[in-house]
Amino acid sequence: MLDAAHRIRSGEDFRRIFRAGVRVRTEHLMAHSLRDTDDTHAARVGFIVSKAVGNAVVRNRTKRRLREIMRARLGELRAGDLFVIRALPHAGQADFVVLSAEVDELLIKAEKKLERRGRRT
Repeated sequence: MLDAAHRIRSGEDFRRIFRAGVRVRTEHLMAHSLRDTDDTHAARVGFIVSKAVGNAVVRNRTKRRLREIMRARLGELRAGDLFVIRALPHAGQADFVVLSAEVDELLIKAEKKLERRGRRT
């Protein structure tokens, strides 16, 4: 389970990340990432798992898997980073190992995009 300090819960925070952040995708997951100008808070993570993923059992299992995967990777995020993972419809059938590898890929892709964006401004 993620500590409260590492969770994104506010709808306004989600909207801000979607509007101003970068978006990356893999086969089962999509991520939105934003490097917040206020880096006084810890890195925070949010999850979106819609009904397209499956019934309540499948959605909750997918969320638990993603939370555990991100809990182990919080050290890879910088202070102030905001990271939202959206499960795509086939994520409910993916194995833990597959989701874990895809999260690693999303983190690398998002970091590269954020660095490119930072150099342009």
